[in-house]
Amino acid sequence: MPNSLRIVHVQVHVKPEQVDAFREATLANARESVKEPGIARFDLLQDAEDPTRFLLVEVYRTDAAPAEHKQTAHYLRWRDVVAPMMAVPRASQKYVNVFPEDAGW
Repeated sequence: MPNSLRIVHVQVHVKPEQVDAFREATLANARESVKEPGIARFDLLQDAEDPTRFLLVEVYRTDAAPAEHKQTAHYLRWRDVVAPMMAVPRASQKYVNVFPEDAGW
């Protein structure tokens, strides 16, 4: 399949008093995540109208890369640190790239 990138959107709703701490912890995780060979992109977005809502856009090069990411020390640290910061459990949706071609990433 010419377009094989796997994209995961992770929606996070954070407790209002935890926004800054969540952002700091997630930036640390994102900075390490982009160093992984299986990750093409790792974006952290914050809702412009509701600063307690975040979106992580994770773009993986292979089917195995998401599971490999979840075994890294930085992910495991992030997972444990941010869990009590969330207003509700995080949710995710998985996609496959259609356009642009994978080489365009």
